[in-house]
Amino acid sequence: MKVSLITTVLDAGERLEGFLRTLEAQTRQPDEVVVVDGGSTDGTLERLRRAEGITLIEEPGANIARGRNLAISAAAHDVIAVTDADCELEPDWLELLLRPLEAGADVAMGAYRPIEDRFLHRCMAAVNLPDPDEWDEATFMPSGRSVAFRREAIDAAGGYPEWLAIGEDMYVDHRWRELGMDMRLARDAVVRWPLRPDLASTWTQYFRYARGDAIAGMHRQRHALRFGVYAGALYAWSSRSRLLKLASLVGAAAYASAPLRRALRRSDDPLERAGSVAAIPPLMAFIDAAKMTGYVAGLWARRPHS
Repeated sequence: MKVSLITTVLDAGERLEGFLRTLEAQTRQPDEVVVVDGGSTDGTLERLRRAEGITLIEEPGANIARGRNLAISAAAHDVIAVTDADCELEPDWLELLLRPLEAGADVAMGAYRPIEDRFLHRCMAAVNLPDPDEWDEATFMPSGRSVAFRREAIDAAGGYPEWLAIGEDMYVDHRWRELGMDMRLARDAVVRWPLRPDLASTWTQYFRYARGDAIAGMHRQRHALRFGVYAGALYAWSSRSRLLKLASLVGAAAYASAPLRRALRRSDDPLERAGSVAAIPPLMAFIDAAKMTGYVAGLWARRPHS
């Protein structure tokens, strides 16, 4: 089985070196690497031009979906592996990612774990990234950071949606599920990816994700439930009913239980565990506020304007 590894990049900075280093260290080397640069100005282009064994396509202004479509069109092989150029690949990532395809799958769904170099990142990971034992192959939605597929699978999905600035990989995931594609987990095929450095950029990230969901019509029930839960909590605390307030506190504890359990399981440091218990609930509310604001902005963007 010959495989083309594709990725898009825009101002990857020093992260590019980690990607290139871990790509070179793969136990199963791709048969070709195609990189589409969307107009980098930070030295990324110059570094890629010097790199050996890379087909570089320069497409200033291309978004991620456009870049991926260009890379797939240029790829010589009919098995495509996808990641991001700011990620670091575990040495056996590609080898393990290809196994479901070698066994007959249409799509191989790899794993991704954060690069956790500070307390905020470890809390963020606990909030947003379930542990592998929580994944269900029947419902798992792969990220464009760690996925491989046959060319006919992406063709059947219509390619990546170039009209969607963010969330393009999730849009394709939904199409694959609707089409009944054979999608199998490769739990041990891991890439490491950097989280946002601060709360301001984290807000922007989740705002944009939710805005993309609204524009693409994805996850309507999930977003509706979030609005309903917070509306119910506001109603409970604006009322005089102690029972409603107690019920809202019980609900909040249940909502935060999975992230808190992950944080406690992932750390042996008593001080960090105590800090996680204090930090995770407000961090969850912060991210939910970003998502709700972004979703409303996306619905407004979809609304016909005269």
